[in-house]
Amino acid sequence: VQLQASGGGLVQAGGSLRLSCAASGRTLSKYAVGWFRQAPGKEREFVAGISWSGDSTYYVDAVKGRFTISRDNAKNTVFLRMNSLKPDDTAVYYCASGATGFIASVLADPEYWGQGTQVTVSS
Repeated sequence: VQLQASGGGLVQAGGSLRLSCAASGRTLSKYAVGWFRQAPGKEREFVAGISWSGDSTYYVDAVKGRFTISRDNAKNTVFLRMNSLKPDDTAVYYCASGATGFIASVLADPEYWGQGTQVTVSS
């Protein structure tokens, strides 16, 4: 199973990016997926999660109202739309899939991780 995260880059504060997480070797539609991030010198933290169907989503307070997680199960891909980016959003962003279709599974103990994509927000 491989998860491929992409879409990162350098953007000015207030700008937007859309990250993608494409899966191979796994039918991603059966599983919850989450996005995490790790800033320099900090621990990796959960950012957003989506259930297998897309009916349930969850965000940490720091990104609520700015980030939107979505999925296209036909394309076996999950997205993270990031708007109104801030310098504090600078980090390597990782996607991960859980062992079940519920967000709790990816929050507690993700089964597979992607390789990460760098997001840098300049002030």
